[in-house]
Amino acid sequence: MLDALSRALRLDADQEMHLYRLARVVPSARGSSARESVSPTLLQLMDTYDSTPAFVLNRTLDILACNRLAEALFSPFTAADNLLRMVFTDPAGASFYAEWHRAAQATVATLRLAVGHDPNDARLTQLVNELSVASPAFRQYWEEGQVRGKTLDAKELVHPDVGTLSLTFQAFDVRDKPGQQLVIYQAEPGSPSDQALKLLGSLTATRDRERRDVEASSTD
Repeated sequence: MLDALSRALRLDADQEMHLYRLARVVPSARGSSARESVSPTLLQLMDTYDSTPAFVLNRTLDILACNRLAEALFSPFTAADNLLRMVFTDPAGASFYAEWHRAAQATVATLRLAVGHDPNDARLTQLVNELSVASPAFRQYWEEGQVRGKTLDAKELVHPDVGTLSLTFQAFDVRDKPGQQLVIYQAEPGSPSDQALKLLGSLTATRDRERRDVEASSTD
């Protein structure tokens, strides 16, 4: 009922959330098409982060958008589409996350937080069922029942092109898209990890340029 009222009144995200607070109701999750939409303005902002990986997540930890450096960072994965799949079912996960146990615990605890927010979300149920079948490790962490969301933490990642990266991540809520977060990975300025990120960006730019040259020559 409140969803219909919100649409009829053409409320923006803040106004809609205020309506739900007044009614003391938790808003239901939107359909998948709404969750998949990322603001063009946010995409433009992410593209300005030349030396910082940036990407957008939804509550189920689907990666909705990446800037160029984030795409390069996640290039070892078969499909960089969901952090949970990347941790638990992608072959690259075990070597990419230097502290795999921490990454596994954190992603599952974040998913449990999402389930608490909207236990009837079909996408959440589907993802939990999928991972429970595919990964005994996921089942183990899921049964632990930890619930935790993080907005600031340290990560140690290992990329085959540039080695170990000691990074800090920060997550920011996207105000006009409830459930979405902008995630930014940063290295200490001047540190070996900072230099490694710059090298990764340079390697990616070189490969992109070489690919464009090959494509151009094939059309001549």
